[in-house]
Amino acid sequence: MGRILAIDYGIKRTGIAVTDPNRIISTGLTTVNTPLLIQFLQDYCKNECVDIFLVGEAKHLDNTPSESMKYIEPFVAKLAELFPDKEIARIDERFTSKMAFQAMIDGGLKKKQRQNKAMIDQVSATIMLQNYLDSAAYKALK
Repeated sequence: MGRILAIDYGIKRTGIAVTDPNRIISTGLTTVNTPLLIQFLQDYCKNECVDIFLVGEAKHLDNTPSESMKYIEPFVAKLAELFPDKEIARIDERFTSKMAFQAMIDGGLKKKQRQNKAMIDQVSATIMLQNYLDSAAYKALK
């Protein structure tokens, strides 16, 4: 069984989280400058077995796509083209940044550390991945 790699896609930075090989624990991996994302994923997949890419869907409260979807959808298409053997799952990413910020507060990070947007992106990807692992959709795959 391969890992699940979560991608919190952003125009400038992209947060990455990954499961352990048994798909039990969601762990923040890194934040990548988005122009370098494809190369990062190719390098990572050469060294680690990844079965599923989990990509966030940016939506408004009324369930309509947000402005960032115009950047996310072409990325997902490119991902499918470059990694045809990998499943691409999608998950609603609403509120993950707010949840990440709150988790950082709850974890005792100082104000200066909480201003690190790269850290917020990585924690957001971790929350997305954990939400997926807890979801009925994932449990149905088991």
